[in-house]
Amino acid sequence: MKRTVPFFALALFLMFWSCIINNPKPEECTMVTAKIANITEGTSYDIVFHDDKTDFFYINRGLERGLNLDTLNAKVLNKTVTLHLPKLWLGTSEHIAQLAIGDEIIFTEFE
Repeated sequence: MKRTVPFFALALFLMFWSCIINNPKPEECTMVTAKIANITEGTSYDIVFHDDKTDFFYINRGLERGLNLDTLNAKVLNKTVTLHLPKLWLGTSEHIAQLAIGDEIIFTEFE
């Protein structure tokens, strides 16, 4: 019993650690196109993009990074955008690493 607790604690830690998105690279992302139907403010100053289906994507702390909901509404609402979403161990994240309309990059985390 005493040996299984540290093992499960380590396994749980590694599982959560693998889900942390830190400094994403374009080659570590999946490109997705979506038509944006709604843009809202999420928790922790996130900006949440809802597509015309049931999916949503978010820019982590987007409001703290200088993005504005009114400006984003004018640029991307009811338009098809290209999103770069980081790949995780368990699948693709909803975290937006890059947001673009055509050749115009609206937001990027890439260096």
